[in-house]
Amino acid sequence: MGDKAYTDGTWQSSDELTLHYRDYAGRDAKDDGRPPILCIPGLTRNARDFEPVADAIAGEWRVIVVELRGRGESDYAKDPATYVTSTYVADIVALLDYLKLEKVVAFGTSLGGIITMLMARLHPGRFVAAILNDIGPVVEEEGLAKIRDHVGYGRSFPTWMHAARAMQETSAHIYPDFGVHDWLTFAKRLMVVSNSGRISFDYDMKIAEQFAPVGEEPADMWPLLRALGDIPVLGLRGELSDILSPETFAKMAQELPQFVGVTVPRVGHVPTLEEPVAQAAIAALLEKIA
Repeated sequence: MGDKAYTDGTWQSSDELTLHYRDYAGRDAKDDGRPPILCIPGLTRNARDFEPVADAIAGEWRVIVVELRGRGESDYAKDPATYVTSTYVADIVALLDYLKLEKVVAFGTSLGGIITMLMARLHPGRFVAAILNDIGPVVEEEGLAKIRDHVGYGRSFPTWMHAARAMQETSAHIYPDFGVHDWLTFAKRLMVVSNSGRISFDYDMKIAEQFAPVGEEPADMWPLLRALGDIPVLGLRGELSDILSPETFAKMAQELPQFVGVTVPRVGHVPTLEEPVAQAAIAALLEKIA
């Protein structure tokens, strides 16, 4: 989808940051009744991460993709200590209030899913359904360790092919079936051409300062999951994921009455949402609320 497929918008955070979102139009009829789909990317991701979702459903559904503070075209935080989930939730609530949206479908990838669960706990009633992409109430330490090894290191590359090869070196275990074109697409979603002309990651390296220190006792997030209540919830899990275990995934189904879990084959953390299995599951969830 080209740039003309969406409108760029901005809103203000309580600490006076200008934050960016993409707004893909849905059906023209104002009385259609379909709630917008609010997409929240993962830790180091940006609005480009949800292009496969917009390609599949925009036009039928309004799709709003936020860029968290410190990512993409959103301002970097003045205080890196604000790179925490509670602040992200406050920022997103400010956007919904700015757009006068009472209810949305929440779609969170990884960190975006944690934000979704926390928002359900702190601001009940805002979601009519939710999609959690490869995240649950227990985050496996094995996967966290791999993320720590890479987040916050400001590598840059002279060409897109160099960037793609670097992505392949670090992520081949996540996407074992990717070819050269896939790695180039992946790199272009995560990176931008910087002012120096080199290609670099599209986020503030300081987000790493608040990311899950080694040895920190994990919070109990099961109450956050249960806060989603009895709305339809789709959980996607990459078959090779080292963040969301099969055991946690199975327990999520026991905790939520309308939870549907779908495993996406041959991918790890996280599914790109281009996979046919993922797209079919998303369509099935949306059919419940259309």
